[in-house]
Amino acid sequence: MSAWIEMISDDEAAPHLKKVLKSAQTPHGTVDNVMRVHSLRPSTMEGHLALYRAVLHDSNNSIPAWFQETISSYVSILNNCHYSLANHWANASHLIGDQERSAEIKEALETGSIEKAFSGAELALLKYSEKLTTTPNLMNHSDVDCLKEAGISDGEILEANQIICYFNYVNRTINGLGVTTEGDTVGYYK
Repeated sequence: MSAWIEMISDDEAAPHLKKVLKSAQTPHGTVDNVMRVHSLRPSTMEGHLALYRAVLHDSNNSIPAWFQETISSYVSILNNCHYSLANHWANASHLIGDQERSAEIKEALETGSIEKAFSGAELALLKYSEKLTTTPNLMNHSDVDCLKEAGISDGEILEANQIICYFNYVNRTINGLGVTTEGDTVGYYK
């Protein structure tokens, strides 16, 4: 466990916190530091967990899971959040399932040359991700119009918006509290 503030271990947790920690377990059976950093305020862990699952793990989402994780990774790159990038790029790469394509995508994200690896709706969503992350005060109606013109439905626009907003929130939580992957199992998938 590693952060700039105290994180309570399972052994030291009061009954309510133990219950919340149990609900926050990953498929690996562990609680990642990004959740455990809330251990001094279990209610924020519950809220964070609910938002995370609604944004990235809802079966009603129609944006493909690999691209949800790609958006997550891009926002994390833009915010220089190594923790989220390590976890969510591991997820994206796993879901892409092609090492060569995965390497091409990661290079495009890291160098800001997204048009080298994406086109159409995917490129439009990544451009929207970048603008909303780096200059949210400049967003306007035409940004959403561009997404619609690329064939993206209103529901998918909302999904992408919530992924972007969630990662801006969580990247700031992580960077602001010095959360590291020390002791974590990186990536969601076994």
